[in-house]
Amino acid sequence: MMRLALRTVVMMAGLIPLAFAGSSASAKTFVYVSAATDGMIDTYVMDEATGVLTSSGKLDAGKMVMPMTVSPDKKHLYAVVRSQPYRVLTLAIDPVTGGLKQEAVAALPDSMPYVSTDKSGRLLFTVSYGGDKLAVLPINAEGLVVDGTRQLIATGRNAHSIVNDHSGKYVFATNLGSDVVLQFVLNPMTGMLEPNDPPSVRTRSGFGPRHIAISPDNKSVYVITELTGHVIHYTLDNTKGTLREIASISSVPADTGLVPGIAPPAPPPFNAPSGLTNQKTSGEDKPRIWAADIGITPNGRFLYTTERTTSKIALFTVQAGTGNLAYIANFPTEKQPRGIRIDASGRFLIASGEKSDKLSVYAINQTDGTLAEVGRYPVDAGANWIEVVSWP
Repeated sequence: MMRLALRTVVMMAGLIPLAFAGSSASAKTFVYVSAATDGMIDTYVMDEATGVLTSSGKLDAGKMVMPMTVSPDKKHLYAVVRSQPYRVLTLAIDPVTGGLKQEAVAALPDSMPYVSTDKSGRLLFTVSYGGDKLAVLPINAEGLVVDGTRQLIATGRNAHSIVNDHSGKYVFATNLGSDVVLQFVLNPMTGMLEPNDPPSVRTRSGFGPRHIAISPDNKSVYVITELTGHVIHYTLDNTKGTLREIASISSVPADTGLVPGIAPPAPPPFNAPSGLTNQKTSGEDKPRIWAADIGITPNGRFLYTTERTTSKIALFTVQAGTGNLAYIANFPTEKQPRGIRIDASGRFLIASGEKSDKLSVYAINQTDGTLAEVGRYPVDAGANWIEVVSWP
């Protein structure tokens, strides 16, 4: 009887992992990487247990395909092409295979280095670095972007990113060249952006605010500065939608020897003398800080940034309750890392390098946030932007 009981226990124990495997069999995680040089979007299937990627196809999207974003319902991927004619592609995502199929294309008013949606999935936000503007396009009930710009707003110099907060009420946009973060209220009736009060907050001079990450609890906003490699921590007033700077922490260790980057000069006035050139600055021959992307884990415990000159990923821990950051370490990664993304489970980080023919996946240590390489995978030339979609 004891032997039979033991056998029954062993069989039941063996069924437990099978039951879990069956329940997750329909779950799929897809990774999309835009490769600007080759004009491709590479698709991979991620093993949700190990983080291992398997290539599952690619889409010819056009030269200079760069920023992408996923619709809130995960049915579409929106990809911006920064070569003429400037446009955004609406790509349907096959929930079984992860395959992409173009369903629509819409004109953009300029070359746009960033794209995102509002939380409802009815508006597409884009910004123009060279054109100093942001544009809002409508997304129809089928999730397609078919019409042109609905709202066009002049910004400060070198607009670089635009995001909606988790409540859907507020929108923030960075201006790298003028050291400003714009603050908007999203009018729920009209779907139009309206300047908040105040309409912007300034960073320190020469910082160059670039990309934005918002904490899962919607209480903190983090901005990576391209020219100095700092992460600025703001608190977000959820009643007013305004930011207040708390701290600014460097992601670049002093021993790297890097000096701050320089924002592009403002265009000369139309009546400026011909042949006018910029004066050289001290340290111009030294390697410069060139920070790029930022991401935070779904549980809000760890934050990561990239720096392209040293090809490193920086790790910060996030203090529970306050959102305060502590710099921990830097990890080597793909050459000139422009894009990183963290999967929905918060267990894996994917990094692409514009000067690398490989894509890296790292396991995130759930205790201390450190990164351990899972594997490197072939990718088309100019890999720069990553999106991750998990079904269901």
